[in-house]
Amino acid sequence: MENIYDVIIVGAGPSGIGVASILKQMNASCLVLEKEDIGASFLSWPKEMRFITPSFPAQGFGQTDLNAIAPKTSPAYTLDSEHPTGADYAKYLNLLAEHFTVPIKKGVQVKHVNKKGSVFSLDTSAGLYQSRYVVWAAGQYQYPNLRPFPGAELAMHNSLVSSWEEVDGDDFIVIGGYESGMDAAYQLGKLGKKSTVIARTNTWEQDTSDPSIALSVYTYNRVRPLINANVITVVGNTAVTGIAESASGYDVYTTDGKAYFTPEKPILATGFKGSTTLIENLVTRGKHDEVLVNETDESVLTSGLFLAGPELRHDSHIFCYIYKFRQRYAVIAETIGRNLNLDLSILDMYKQENFYLDDLSTCGEMCQC
Repeated sequence: MENIYDVIIVGAGPSGIGVASILKQMNASCLVLEKEDIGASFLSWPKEMRFITPSFPAQGFGQTDLNAIAPKTSPAYTLDSEHPTGADYAKYLNLLAEHFTVPIKKGVQVKHVNKKGSVFSLDTSAGLYQSRYVVWAAGQYQYPNLRPFPGAELAMHNSLVSSWEEVDGDDFIVIGGYESGMDAAYQLGKLGKKSTVIARTNTWEQDTSDPSIALSVYTYNRVRPLINANVITVVGNTAVTGIAESASGYDVYTTDGKAYFTPEKPILATGFKGSTTLIENLVTRGKHDEVLVNETDESVLTSGLFLAGPELRHDSHIFCYIYKFRQRYAVIAETIGRNLNLDLSILDMYKQENFYLDDLSTCGEMCQC
């Protein structure tokens, strides 16, 4: 029989490295499988894209960098950048993987995962791997939603853009009004190009402090001058139903019966299907198409399979930012560690540094002013 690891972690992004670093400190036998390279999703960002959450080194005063994935580390300090680029952040992840000596096999594509008895078998491009536990941390960004409506194949998904400078044209339609859509419009606007953003929800008007639902202040402050200058036009409370190609461009149709014309390929900012589509046989989904997990982020369908990263959701709590989902790494590690009788003493530091959130009733508080 093949060597059976205690834990196999799929994905070497922030969640994969974050969970693995704790398990390593617990002396677990673990392995990270990564289909490309450490931080591959961040390396594929458009070169102009930056973190909307600010990085700031204030650990000495009890405030951890929002983009850190391990206590007593700071991307701001390491990268000398408040809003890192994707390439910058990948450097930070590489440094952490090296510091914690996380065992990673790169270039390994996981094709299928199943469980027989108490053992998981992962069929990969490099052969079969087996483990007692699996942490799925393969993320979302490399799995864009390319077919959200008829004709979407005529458009260009924002995640497939390497640089906005390379996109030809002067007048665009951006479909989707959340962070990626508004960032696309902003980057085009900086280059002197106009765009019309069509959004199902008026994210620029939402009365909420949660950037998982409305635009972050960072993004809003960047796009507001361009909206006021009519460089960006926003069309809200309507959804795109289809795209059709015409002799001179593209017609974009919406639920309110209108059609918008653009001479350029429309830009899809419609989000991502997520990597959990690769393990549908091991999960079940809720009303928002989210993977259903228990209180320790373990699949309700398959015991021993844990979800870490931006796809994680608990009822109305959306964990799509690093500062949110990083607080669940130690919860997963503790659950696995207890079952394997590992040394859990490292968790004291994670709790002290506010990297451990097990009471979700404290989440979602609205700002008072």
